[in-house]
Amino acid sequence: MNPRILVLAKAPVPGRVKTRLCPPCTPEQAAAIAAAALADTLDTVTAATAGSRVLVVDGEYPAPPGWTAFGQRGGPLGERIAGAFEDTRTPGVPSILIGMDTPQLLVAHLETAARMLATHDAVLGPADDGGWWALGLRDPGHATVLRTIETSTATTGRQTLAALRGRGLRVGLLERLRDVDTAADARAVAALCPPISRFARAVC
Repeated sequence: MNPRILVLAKAPVPGRVKTRLCPPCTPEQAAAIAAAALADTLDTVTAATAGSRVLVVDGEYPAPPGWTAFGQRGGPLGERIAGAFEDTRTPGVPSILIGMDTPQLLVAHLETAARMLATHDAVLGPADDGGWWALGLRDPGHATVLRTIETSTATTGRQTLAALRGRGLRVGLLERLRDVDTAADARAVAALCPPISRFARAVC
């Protein structure tokens, strides 16, 4: 069964997104970069094979045609991620959640995750900064483990992997990607994107 793909995102409002890009960016420039990253990510997910596609958004942002939109709920990021899995859960349907910080994402990354979920209980995509860029769960109910894990740390990925394995899950690891937090990240990731991508144009 094709998985449901969730994109966890924040509306690209100046002063609320990508604040670690400031400086050198202005809040308006940082928001433009965030908007480009989100648009490229949504395009990639739209092109991938999926049972359904869901935008789980903090704020107001239109979902693409054919998508479903949900608002985020909860306080800390771990709670909001767990809530995204729970609110969109359908028994028997696996889910893959990604964020908007890896605009270099390819359809192939998502297809690999979907294939691995056929033989694993979970898949995790580690990020260069110690976090993770993707989490796939054959049973989205296991997302409850995220509520106790501190996010945005150098050990978030390791803690998530340990928590999943602690529940007896077979976890497959995806390709490591760099997500965009700082200006240096933005430049490095833009170099990995096609020159015509929105993100590459926004950064350059």
